[in-house]
Amino acid sequence: MQSALQKLGLADDNAGVFDGEWRGGGAKIDKVSPVNGQRLASVRTASANDYDTAISRAHEAFLKWRTTPGPVRGDTVRRLGNALRDSKHDLGQLVTLETGKIIAEGEGEVQEMIDICDFAVGQSRMLYGLTIQSERPSHRLMEQWHPLGVVAVISAFNFPVAVWSWNAALAAVCGDATVWKASEKTPLTAIAVTKIAERVCRETGADPAIFTLLMGDRKTVGQKLSADRRIPLISATGSVQMGLNVAQTVHGRLGKTIMELGGNNALIVAPSADLEMATQSIFFGAVGTAGQRCTSTRRVILHESIADKVRSKLLTAYKSLRIGNPLDRETLMGPLIDKGAVEMVQQSIARLKDEGGEILYGGERLDGAQYSGDCYMTPCLANAKPDFKIVCHETFGPLLYLLTYREFDEAIAIQNGVPQGLTSAIFTNDVREAEKFLSAVGSDCGIANVNTGTSGAEIGGAFGGEKETGGGRESGSDSWKMYMRRQTNTINFSHELPLAQGIEFGSPDEGSATA
Repeated sequence: MQSALQKLGLADDNAGVFDGEWRGGGAKIDKVSPVNGQRLASVRTASANDYDTAISRAHEAFLKWRTTPGPVRGDTVRRLGNALRDSKHDLGQLVTLETGKIIAEGEGEVQEMIDICDFAVGQSRMLYGLTIQSERPSHRLMEQWHPLGVVAVISAFNFPVAVWSWNAALAAVCGDATVWKASEKTPLTAIAVTKIAERVCRETGADPAIFTLLMGDRKTVGQKLSADRRIPLISATGSVQMGLNVAQTVHGRLGKTIMELGGNNALIVAPSADLEMATQSIFFGAVGTAGQRCTSTRRVILHESIADKVRSKLLTAYKSLRIGNPLDRETLMGPLIDKGAVEMVQQSIARLKDEGGEILYGGERLDGAQYSGDCYMTPCLANAKPDFKIVCHETFGPLLYLLTYREFDEAIAIQNGVPQGLTSAIFTNDVREAEKFLSAVGSDCGIANVNTGTSGAEIGGAFGGEKETGGGRESGSDSWKMYMRRQTNTINFSHELPLAQGIEFGSPDEGSATA
């Protein structure tokens, strides 16, 4: 473990604040790995003074960075992507040590960072505005996009580095500075990534404070970011309650938000589906990252005619699942993030039983030498009904509900019948069902997939959802516009002053002006 930390520039005691300089005058965090319960290192978080200094420095860096040409900004992001490539194995290992996700997923998360850097480099030459036909003669109407300012990124533990990159890479090419409040559960990966970004900035001549880090708690950092008028945009990933608190404060000062909140994702299996494909997708979607993805499959909606077959296949898969050390490449499920996460899933299982649900498999805590740290459990597979209160609640762990339907419209109603609206999927070989699922009367989620699962989004598509998921979008498509301010320009190259909409207005000299 120590070898991976040292390669990434981490020490036994680490400063958790960076704005061109490293420091940390606040409380100290001892990070314990969920893999084995062992302490990894300590982090010194931000004090109140650290916060004020860091935001001021980030704003200063923005004022210089915004005048740097977009393609030049893109070159810094290109080099960041290359630096991440060089550190992929070590950084992926650290993601695993800090979160408990299996090494393939840890390395996959770093690859996601590399991919979004590549995407952002291309975007740096495509920050396009429009030329618009003016209704007035000898006039040109156009729009252009300018850098927005300091962007705050609040990320969660389950994707401790990828979420930062989705925002920071695009914000950087758009001319913004980023302030990152990483999860206190995953501080070391945040420091390691910031050290990589610092090195790249010093090599390119960019002010390293464009990638500022502020490790700290909700009171010292989180609440201040939300209320700070120097920060025009906050991108926040986390619980619905956290999102509500942030949005109320930010919108109260007329700031902008990107929210990535709860997901209670469903997958419909129709009678015509390829059941092998469907089962594989459900299995990964429910068990990957120990069910701690916002895109994890939480509800499976089975047609009655194939429900028994799918249950049987899933039971076989669950019983064969290898749980253990996530650094072992044969392991498919590691620990949850901490003991509290395991307890939360246990409480949901108890509520499910109280409402009449049936546990088909799993849900037990695991102990023993190979499960040291008390963060391991078997994934739980259960029969449930759509109207159970617990089914409408997002349990952030490996708890999967099996539901049934008769008519296709009923399946869509079940799919949409929860407060969250992130991602959804259907397995069917009926083109009518597929098209209806994707239509305006189909899935109400921000992401809707056919013959592929709920989990595993690519960076090329805009990521986000509706309803209690927050409505924001990160990565892909035109999401770069969130990190810039739109400006409409009218240029008059005539010797007259016509007004729009044909308005005539009296002139002091000539009596009237004609539109």
